[in-house]
Amino acid sequence: MTREDAGNYAGKRRGAKLNKTIAAKIKERISDNKISCSDAHSIAAALNVAPDEVGTAIDLLEVRIIKCQLGLFGHGKEKKIPALPDTIDPDFEPAIRSALVNGLLACSAAWDIAKRFNVSRATVSAVCEKMKIKISPCQLGAFK
Repeated sequence: MTREDAGNYAGKRRGAKLNKTIAAKIKERISDNKISCSDAHSIAAALNVAPDEVGTAIDLLEVRIIKCQLGLFGHGKEKKIPALPDTIDPDFEPAIRSALVNGLLACSAAWDIAKRFNVSRATVSAVCEKMKIKISPCQLGAFK
């Protein structure tokens, strides 16, 4: 959903039911009705649930996700994608291309590539920006 949809995040989760355990953990972490991507993933890990389950609860609570770990959204007016490093492993771009599904790189695939090449997640975003590749879907469901 776009920034214009703020305050209507639950609309993309029609028919979903709020998990009260997840909701309680989210409420412990929100500030100014916002929660960071990192906090959302921490909740998923702590409760041993999929990030999308936490994302569903976040949306049903009408909480905004901020500070995407890939630097894509929630950092104010500008993205937080770093400049490209001077040198990039020659296998990096082919790894991104091989992970594409319908021309998109899944957030989870971006995380995997960052780990495999020992670079920041935001560096993967920077390379994707250069390659004009969009990252979607979000593990938390932010782009549904």
